[in-house]
Amino acid sequence: MTTPTPTVTTPAGTVGSPARLADDTAQGKTTIAASVVQKIAGIAAREISGVHSMGGGLSRTFGAIRERIPGGGTGAANIAGVQVEVGEKQAAVDLDIVVEYGASIVELARAVRRNVIAAVERMTGLEVIEVNIAVNDIHLPESDDPEELPVVPTPARVE
Repeated sequence: MTTPTPTVTTPAGTVGSPARLADDTAQGKTTIAASVVQKIAGIAAREISGVHSMGGGLSRTFGAIRERIPGGGTGAANIAGVQVEVGEKQAAVDLDIVVEYGASIVELARAVRRNVIAAVERMTGLEVIEVNIAVNDIHLPESDDPEELPVVPTPARVE
């Protein structure tokens, strides 16, 4: 049996190959699906206080739609904001996050990076060579309920 050739995930987060080599011994071989690494990274990122959600606006919208479709809420393509590239011994992770207003983005990114690296390496044995974080938006507390937003009239610029 041959080892699958490495593939890169698409921006939508789909994985081209089902599994990667993580452990090869005389007693057998262990493979870990890239979708597993993707889920671990997503969960580890969300564990950090100050991360409101994952993904850009478009990926969050598609993720919400997929969750409403029977059978559509599972799988690697449904981890909004998480893309991974997994080789035989290494992994790279790209995260798109939305930050809570008031959080230090620099400190939050450091904490997310540390947590993702620790979780993926501990659970899979793969070396995480990089975790790239893109902050796509800031969540404002008052934006939770659009009906409660105050309507502020814009002053006329010309008379």
